[in-house]
Amino acid sequence: MAVSDRASGRNQLRVGRLVKAHGLKGALKLELYTDDPAGRFRPGAEFTLQVPEASPWHGKTLTVREHRVMNGSSVVFFHGVEDRTAAEGLVKAILWIDQDDTEEPEDDAWYDHQLTGLDVVRDDVVVGRVVRVDHLPAQDLLIVRPSTGGAASEIMVPFVSAIVPTVDLAAGRIVVTPPPGLFEELADEDGPVDVTDQDAPGAD
Repeated sequence: MAVSDRASGRNQLRVGRLVKAHGLKGALKLELYTDDPAGRFRPGAEFTLQVPEASPWHGKTLTVREHRVMNGSSVVFFHGVEDRTAAEGLVKAILWIDQDDTEEPEDDAWYDHQLTGLDVVRDDVVVGRVVRVDHLPAQDLLIVRPSTGGAASEIMVPFVSAIVPTVDLAAGRIVVTPPPGLFEELADEDGPVDVTDQDAPGAD
């Protein structure tokens, strides 16, 4: 899981995605990107929303009214979201929360600036370098500039444990175990290679 250095200058942590309206009273089911849902979604917690610019929720925040676990799924109620219609307008929104510098970081969480510039290693060979991290609704992507290929070539590597099993900040590298052809295809293509159909990780 990658933690964004947002434009506001605050360090923020992506903790969930709203996946489905639940019931008639404004509840939404959560896909969790945190190992502390009870703490992150406590009443009064406020979230920055990542939504398209055309969304009426763009630039707004949400405050938790109640968090429940129902039939094994996390369900959250927000102030100002009182019915199913309002809830449906928030489906696919990603929730970000300010990171408290005094709290312990969550497991397997890194800031974007820590990942940018790391060597990408496969089978003990450097095959590229991370140039940025893209945060998409389904998952995070490491954008890698390969060691071979044109300067404009980029590879989209899903930031999931099956493909990126090791992040070693001290050594300045990440280890990848990509599917066949992910890096080799750049010998014939100048455009980005997209493998975003890989399964996204579960909660950290």
